[in-house]
Amino acid sequence: MIGRLTGVLLEKQPPHILLDVQGVGYELDAPMSTFYKLPGLGQSVTLHTHMVVREDAQLLYAFVEKRERELFRELIRLNGVGPKLALALMSGLEVDELIRAVQAQDTSALVRVPGVGKKTAERLLIELRDRFKAWEALPGSFKPLGGEGASLAPASQSSDAVSALISLGYKPQEASRAVAAVEEDGMTSEELIRRALKGIV
Repeated sequence: MIGRLTGVLLEKQPPHILLDVQGVGYELDAPMSTFYKLPGLGQSVTLHTHMVVREDAQLLYAFVEKRERELFRELIRLNGVGPKLALALMSGLEVDELIRAVQAQDTSALVRVPGVGKKTAERLLIELRDRFKAWEALPGSFKPLGGEGASLAPASQSSDAVSALISLGYKPQEASRAVAAVEEDGMTSEELIRRALKGIV
């Protein structure tokens, strides 16, 4: 299994990453929590990976921190949670926000995520409560890997942000409204996505 990759970041179009590892291009999917910490295009980066083998595909999921990968693995162990929903949960909530929601058994944070209704949120929180005991004492701050993310062309920032939200499961109209509500001049697509996710309730 592939557990870690180090290479040059060629493309980043949420939720997809293309990483050049000694001439081999690896396609990976990643949550927005990882995208916020990626360096600029053309820079080297090390990513922790989780591989999923299906009958019709072999998929790689990438994370800047081992802690994020462990959270992903905990989530996909839950009944009814596949990789896509796990990425959506990790994109809508920071690791520590999810831990706090579990500790408080607060469904309001989870129901903002597409595909998670109140009953599903309640079940997930109960199942995660015991699993997260070991997480409560861990430090929660993440640091960028260095370098600002490469800014995209202004005309494409909004459309890229909307596309990323749609790929995470939000409806096109909902994604467009969320991005339009937070858009400001000079923002990168990553900044737009982060603010839009925070604004979706």
